[in-house]
Amino acid sequence: MASIPAEVKVSGPNAGKSYTLAFILVTSLFFLWGLANSLNGTLIKHFQTALNLNRAQAGIVDSAFYIGYFVMALPAAFLMNRIGYKKGILIGLFLYVLGAVLFYPAAESRVYSFFLFGLFVIACGLAFLETAANPYVTVLGDPSGAERRINFSQSFNGTSIILGPVIGSLFIFSDVEYTNEMLNAMNPAQAEAIRIAEAQSVQGPYLVLAGVVLFVAILFALVKMPEISDPSEKTATFKGITRHRHLMYGVVAQFFYVGAQASVWGYYVDLKLHFAADEQFGIVAALYRFYEGMTPTQMASFHASFAFVLFMIGRFAGTWLLTKFAANKLLSVYAAISAALMVFAYVSDGMAAVAAISASYFFMSIMFPTIFALSIKNLGDQVKIGSGLVIMAIVGGAVLPPITGYLSLFGIENALIIPLIAFIVILFFGIKGYKIKAS
Repeated sequence: MASIPAEVKVSGPNAGKSYTLAFILVTSLFFLWGLANSLNGTLIKHFQTALNLNRAQAGIVDSAFYIGYFVMALPAAFLMNRIGYKKGILIGLFLYVLGAVLFYPAAESRVYSFFLFGLFVIACGLAFLETAANPYVTVLGDPSGAERRINFSQSFNGTSIILGPVIGSLFIFSDVEYTNEMLNAMNPAQAEAIRIAEAQSVQGPYLVLAGVVLFVAILFALVKMPEISDPSEKTATFKGITRHRHLMYGVVAQFFYVGAQASVWGYYVDLKLHFAADEQFGIVAALYRFYEGMTPTQMASFHASFAFVLFMIGRFAGTWLLTKFAANKLLSVYAAISAALMVFAYVSDGMAAVAAISASYFFMSIMFPTIFALSIKNLGDQVKIGSGLVIMAIVGGAVLPPITGYLSLFGIENALIIPLIAFIVILFFGIKGYKIKAS
């Protein structure tokens, strides 16, 4: 089990002071946004029947979510330059709570755009949290340990991600497997009643989520947080930001990574049902079969949870491996393996294909935090702006999944094409693009 990095001390004016409690609270933010993120895959599958959508239409869930990052990341960066990290984090937590609460009236009305607006508001809140938390943990100590610290904190993001598919299987997905074809063949009144119940099943989980986030917000309001900003950051501008070539390459790499992540995570259940609907991982079936008669979709959701366990293990393992290997080299190796796994899954079938897709979660685990840390190195007083740009690149999760959804209409295995391309782009960043060279 990894321990809290020893160098959790603020440099600069507050040098020598230990802010371990502040570090723990900031790390909790990684847990919270991972939970919101991992629920999207459940919603994509669930809304297909609850709201009578096809797979491509349901994929807009990811688009609404990641567009929130795109819209809010830079405003969050500029605002936090002026008001500081703590106030920015509190704004983000408030928006998170508001978006989660909006799921209740959205489920009552069953208007798809209302759900999408709720997801958009949550993502706007997460843009504040990620713009603050990611650079925050990289500067709490020795710069040489930045990649290790951010991977450690992101490990808790990996922990929470496991819960999304579990929540989906136990509290959102129905015990009876419905498809749009089945519901369309039913008596209209009966089908409508089922769709209403399916839509309302998301209310409880999101209200509980809102309560948890509100509790964390209260803790943040009460605990003293160190401000680590340089005074010059308040007057930092975009001027000259593009001269940092490694930042520009990092923005592109992050765009493709988040697009790949959203595509694989969002279509995992569909891919599992396509490749091996009636086959089970022996260990997964033994650990996750809470009761007999679980539907294929419920079991596929638990398989997604197992894949997220691999993601979590990868985060903790990556924290240790980054003490042994250069960050760019480990990123390159992981990207190459991930690309190979996509090719193998595409040309395979059955549980071999599912196992390859699941294994890719382990190798994706370090990509976001490592790309982030490498991208914002040596940015000086433009670090928050650079951070905002890298967070803004999360819009890849809005742009690429709809393309993935469209390709999947010609065969669900085509959902692996976009992730394959993305991992090749990340491989380039790990080999060459990361190098710090001002143009």
